[in-house]
Amino acid sequence: MAKVSKKRKEALAKFDKSKAYSLTEAVDIVKQITYTKFDASVDVNVRLGVDPRKANQMVRGSVTLPHGTGKVTRVLVLCTPDKAQEATEAGADFVGFEDYVQKIKDGWTDVDVIITMPSLMPKVGALGRILGPRGLMPNPKTGTVTMEVGKAVREVKAGKIDFKVDKYGIIDSRIAKVSFPAEKIVDNAKEILQMIVKLKPAAAKGTYIKSIYISSTMSPGVQVDVKSVAV
Repeated sequence: MAKVSKKRKEALAKFDKSKAYSLTEAVDIVKQITYTKFDASVDVNVRLGVDPRKANQMVRGSVTLPHGTGKVTRVLVLCTPDKAQEATEAGADFVGFEDYVQKIKDGWTDVDVIITMPSLMPKVGALGRILGPRGLMPNPKTGTVTMEVGKAVREVKAGKIDFKVDKYGIIDSRIAKVSFPAEKIVDNAKEILQMIVKLKPAAAKGTYIKSIYISSTMSPGVQVDVKSVAV
């Protein structure tokens, strides 16, 4: 049996793992049980009553968090020369096309989000084997394939995040830093939860949101009472 560290024991002693707390209570607990020396990330984990193997039950989307994630997001815009200035002025970290396509083929993926234009997707799509597993493939559904590249960059820099249900029916997304005031973490959590509810597939039957947990980097997860979240 794996040994439980002293700090983890202290964390587990501060709440009841079998209890579901209100969102506000859960966030307060997570802030109390985070012992990392760095500014830990706060994640929300939502288990859905969907079968993601079926296309009509896939849940995928994006949302702009009202207080951002606290993380500096590196953005690459793959665009035609006439859109380069727009992307740069909007705050993109890297702008270009052919040169970056080649860099990616050579193994470079040192970015967090890639935005491109519809006309360039045939060439960008060819990078799927590299970008797909890293969650970097642009997608029209998340607003990263668009003619409005400047707007897309500003949204990402302002705290827009993408999320997708995994093969186990779970959405796990970073929503804040533990240093955020509790009320800002709550606001961000509510924003993504409301979007997940809006994206409920018509084909999904039974209970849609089965469980919600809030945690920080290396902390135990704290269960949130689904009924307490006004979604």
